[in-house]
Amino acid sequence: MKRDILSNLESWRKSKRRKPIMLRGARQVGKSYLIREFGQSFDHFAEINFEFSPRLISVFEKDLDPVRIVRDLSLFLGEQIVPEKTLLFLDEIQECPKAITALRYFYEKLPELHVVSAGSLVDFALEEIGIPVGRIDFLHLYPLSFLEFLTAKGYDQLRVEIENPPDLAKELPALAHKKLLDLLGEYLAVGGMPEAVEAWVESEDLKQCTAVHKSLVQAFRQDFVKYAGRVQQNHVEMVFSAIPRLLGRKFVFHSVTPDVRSRTLRPALELLAKAQVAHIVNHSASNGVPLGAEVNPRLFKVLLLDVALTQTLLGIDLGKWILDASSAIANRGEIIEAFVGQEMLAYGAPDIKGELFYWVREKRSSSAEIDYVAAQGPDIIPIEVKAGVSGSTKSLHQFLKTKTATRQGIVFSAQPFDPCGPVLHYPLYAVSRLTSNEA
Repeated sequence: MKRDILSNLESWRKSKRRKPIMLRGARQVGKSYLIREFGQSFDHFAEINFEFSPRLISVFEKDLDPVRIVRDLSLFLGEQIVPEKTLLFLDEIQECPKAITALRYFYEKLPELHVVSAGSLVDFALEEIGIPVGRIDFLHLYPLSFLEFLTAKGYDQLRVEIENPPDLAKELPALAHKKLLDLLGEYLAVGGMPEAVEAWVESEDLKQCTAVHKSLVQAFRQDFVKYAGRVQQNHVEMVFSAIPRLLGRKFVFHSVTPDVRSRTLRPALELLAKAQVAHIVNHSASNGVPLGAEVNPRLFKVLLLDVALTQTLLGIDLGKWILDASSAIANRGEIIEAFVGQEMLAYGAPDIKGELFYWVREKRSSSAEIDYVAAQGPDIIPIEVKAGVSGSTKSLHQFLKTKTATRQGIVFSAQPFDPCGPVLHYPLYAVSRLTSNEA
């Protein structure tokens, strides 16, 4: 499965000012697979996994001299690590904090060597030892986007139609629109976790995908004790299980369980967010950029990292997405809203950790809510997600009237392109267009 972030790695490879890269992302989003695929373009590929080979931790405990470290690793691997010709991959680097510190010295004293690192829980290690500021570059990886799913399925031409429609004033052909909605239904059933996508591409057997989903959920649960400890593990489990049923709503800790105080459960949510298992959608007043400058910490929503895993926890029958995508889309608005958030993260700049925001006005007489707000340069784009074929856009028009930094809004729905007027209507399969000039 080709990942779009490979183009960023290729640019890094050719850069004369490159620094060691750390790839960040949740467990099982494909970090190691991606680096191994990238490593095939080098003359030599050297992989060190600190979880699999813990004895190699001692190589970094003597001192942080990169020349000596490379020599010792070469002896262990039985092959030379050659600058400019070898990609050195340090996997599960959180198991060796000294290796994280050593990355700065690779940049300072051995910059000609290509060094990439990754780890499922690396953000926890970074919090403990700090980030070598200005000495490491970061890339963030998420589950496969819908466009990457199309590539995995062999529908590159349909992908081109989404990314570069010949004339936005004209709709895609009706057959192409219908096919894309059907493929979107497949994606909403399978999700973007690489193992599940691989199972679907190879077999188109939803039972196999469901088995993968359940296995992944169990793997995430097994990780809780690694970063929460046994005392807090139960709180993390409570929050993790509650996120799917609170989807699309203001997240209230009392709704998780009335028996535990919010000040006790909030750290559990923060741990899930740090592990990138959950994504917090913060409320922003949205009067200007950056959106994060006007966050209200009391108001937020929460998504899990993948829509299929979300539905696995809810026990939803995934087969309906395959049998009748249009009907399923119309009846599962909270899943569709979560999908759009997942897509927005996937298409964001990979060198910056993605953030999601929404806007709400909580007044009895005139409440209003915008599902997402995004920044494009100095402009703020309000985004509504409509599961049905139609729906009110009253909140969107109110937002456009009251926010001076806003010129256009976007509605994502199952309808075709309709890019006319101050509110642009885009099909759900075209969230990627948020990053295009036309949006």
